[in-house]
Amino acid sequence: MLEYHFIDYPNKIIQNISECREIGVDTEFMREKTYFSQLCLVQISTRDSIFCIDPLTKNDQTKFWRKFLSKNWIVHSARQDVEVIFQTTGSMPNKIFDTQIAAELIGMQVQIGYAKLIKELFETTITKSHTRSDWTQRPLKKEVLDYAAEDVMYLLPIADTLSEKLDKKGRLDWVHQDSASLLNPNLYKLPNKSAIDRIKGARKFYGVKREVAIQLASWREEKAIHLNRPRQWIISDQNLLNIVDKLPASKKQLSEIKGLPSKFIANFDMSIINNVEVSDELIKIHKPPQPFNEDQKELLKKMHNMVSECAKDHGLATETLASKRELSLLIKKGSTESKIINGWRRELIGEQLLKLVKT
Repeated sequence: MLEYHFIDYPNKIIQNISECREIGVDTEFMREKTYFSQLCLVQISTRDSIFCIDPLTKNDQTKFWRKFLSKNWIVHSARQDVEVIFQTTGSMPNKIFDTQIAAELIGMQVQIGYAKLIKELFETTITKSHTRSDWTQRPLKKEVLDYAAEDVMYLLPIADTLSEKLDKKGRLDWVHQDSASLLNPNLYKLPNKSAIDRIKGARKFYGVKREVAIQLASWREEKAIHLNRPRQWIISDQNLLNIVDKLPASKKQLSEIKGLPSKFIANFDMSIINNVEVSDELIKIHKPPQPFNEDQKELLKKMHNMVSECAKDHGLATETLASKRELSLLIKKGSTESKIINGWRRELIGEQLLKLVKT
């Protein structure tokens, strides 16, 4: 029988985790009706205990958060967990070990799920039947808490097993580097003009339409943040793209675009569109990207083959080293931010790729 403790006074468990070098961590949150994720439960596993912490309690949590964040976390697919904790506390954990990354670096499936990883390592099956539960509900049902507790039960044994395998391959530092990259606060800061990158289909716009799309996406993001509502509730991606495509100059023209709710039309500020000034400079900035010439195409093919061969030699998936898009950006912009020319990847294959690009 799975044993765990439900804690609605978080400061009570400080002593339990104080002596732990690392702790298993998972979170449950809701964001179906909000822009920001609402943290609803924090699960912690130690070598001998499991705790389900209620962050919605009115009881003081200050000392708990301080101690919790000072620990080294073992997490599976950590990005969303780190994000919701960062949004809630404004702070990052001391260090993380992402078991999904670790599994990938010993040659297991890319982005392997937690349940499948447990099955492959320990031949044990866990349930995923309560993924869509209402985590704001209080009291939480026993079967829901059982599910939540099970989500951290295997994290420390998984980390032990994967660490041993990584150590034998000389790759422990790899997982520490890749996990540490998830602790960059810039990953979780609120977007501004980059909001356009979230909209599938927006890349087809250039010139004035591109600038209008940027302004509209930024406006929607700011509105969603202010109201704490999902961005799609402000205006859907498709309706936003329709507005950009038609470039209405008046409320009347706006109302002629199919699918726009009347309330949206009535409240929309047309200056968001009309204040975008046409200029040669604007058109130059947002001009369509030039397709690769034959030499660049040949270079991309050669680089991708090199990455694929290197990945195969090391028992890794090609995308673990670099995607075709990353290689394309390296050719176009010489991007220094690409993971392929940083950290352990640079030593493995990145230097060779850089030499190719520079010749």
